[in-house]
Amino acid sequence: MPTVLVHDSPVHYATRGTGPGLLLVHATGTDSATNFGHMVDHFTAGRTVIMPDFAGSGATPLGERPLTLGLLADQVTAAADAVTDEPYDVMGFSLGAVVAAAAAAARPERIRRLVLVCPWTRDDDPRQRLLMDLWQRLPHLEERAYQEFTVLSVFSGPYLSALGPDGITAGTELIRAETAVFRQMALAAGADLRDRLGRITAPTLVIGASQDHWFPVGHARETHRAIAGSRYAELDCGHMAVFERTTEVVALARDFLGGFTGC
Repeated sequence: MPTVLVHDSPVHYATRGTGPGLLLVHATGTDSATNFGHMVDHFTAGRTVIMPDFAGSGATPLGERPLTLGLLADQVTAAADAVTDEPYDVMGFSLGAVVAAAAAAARPERIRRLVLVCPWTRDDDPRQRLLMDLWQRLPHLEERAYQEFTVLSVFSGPYLSALGPDGITAGTELIRAETAVFRQMALAAGADLRDRLGRITAPTLVIGASQDHWFPVGHARETHRAIAGSRYAELDCGHMAVFERTTEVVALARDFLGGFTGC
């Protein structure tokens, strides 16, 4: 896996396909392969898909620097810069959407189009603050409770019920409480985009999830309203839209970004 050095720390990334660049930015506590491995083939026809792992994910070390949106934005855009000299498109999911928006605000000359899946804007919603605080405390109290709380919060009820007991158990056991995850959790809990969204000039598609219990869909709608000229689509699912509604997310993104061939 190739690497690029950002602030004296290596950032690992993978590429697939050929053509104009499409940068995919993953969520908290996962990596690019986990978030996008099941959908990447839909984007490689006519595109070079760039999948970095930001600090604390995959093979990218956590490093000593405090985790900030600016640092993670620097890391993922450095991976794209290492692959292409041309402007590229970006799709981010969850914390990855927040990082992608921060990158688009900071580097408008490099980002051509932007897709934000289940983003949020601010950290001052009392209900959201309570959920984030509990999420960060639970791993230190009981790891199993943290895993189960996360699964119950990020997926919709119908999706979990359809998975059945074995599927729920398998998904629960993928969640890990580790130092890197704790630091990413803290960043996600405190992320606030309100002073950056107005600086985004790239054409943007925001995708919200009507059954999102993690960051209620009002956050996605607020993101859409704050980005001038953006488009908005809403799916009937929980926060993990890239898994619950993979086909719809892919179709919306491909239609908006253009430049794909075949299936």
